[in-house]
Amino acid sequence: MTRAAPAWRRAAVAPRVALALAWLAVPLVPLLLWAAADRWPFPAVLPTDWGLTGWRQAAGQGAGGALGRSVLLGLAVAALATPAGAMAGRALALHRVPARRLVEALLLAPVAVPPFAVVMGLTTLTLRAGVPGTVALVLVLSVSALPYTVFVMRSAYAGYDVGFEEEARTLGAGPRAVLLRVHLPLAAPALATAAFLAFLVGWSDYVVTLVVGGGQLVTLPMLVGALSSATGNDAVVAAVSLTAVVPPLLLLAATALLARRGAR
Repeated sequence: MTRAAPAWRRAAVAPRVALALAWLAVPLVPLLLWAAADRWPFPAVLPTDWGLTGWRQAAGQGAGGALGRSVLLGLAVAALATPAGAMAGRALALHRVPARRLVEALLLAPVAVPPFAVVMGLTTLTLRAGVPGTVALVLVLSVSALPYTVFVMRSAYAGYDVGFEEEARTLGAGPRAVLLRVHLPLAAPALATAAFLAFLVGWSDYVVTLVVGGGQLVTLPMLVGALSSATGNDAVVAAVSLTAVVPPLLLLAATALLARRGAR
């Protein structure tokens, strides 16, 4: 009976996984078709002419540079928001924090408060402080990503066994060895998830990048928005949109793989 249970559970989960994958994949089908279409007149079900015109136009519109800027922006946000979220999450989960409810409310504020209000408030502060535009953009997006990283890490540390660190210290390990050989390996799956969410905040943002960056830093979401506002750009919009989808999917796969290894 105990051996049949896992097989039964896998059989029950398989349709749900297939449905979730279909839910994610179906919207991409028109994009794939448009990206490979040179001509797709109405009411044809499929493109009448195939080619890579959309990709060539996307390259000519600066998709390569926008891709690089989006990647760097996402990585910078993840590099700031992930360790900050880990420290705050560990403190909330494992230590007595004065005014805990107030601290949690403040950490949740960037999500609870309308985004435009948060952006305008933080933009005013960074402008008065004389912070350069790109640095201000990274800081504002990191604040926006902080609620996600904090609460992911707090949930992870709620089930974290500090005894492993204490045993390592008893055996003579120093703070650096405890961090690198005990703490980080145990927290790696949660850190990867938090970093992925923070990367998505920087990668997919449009409003903050437009307001704080002043339109000078053109990322993929901004390029998609600009191209979508014109007519007759379906192929190039599809190509740029697919370019924007690939890196998050690769990171999601890497995060899932790391979480699976951590579960073992």
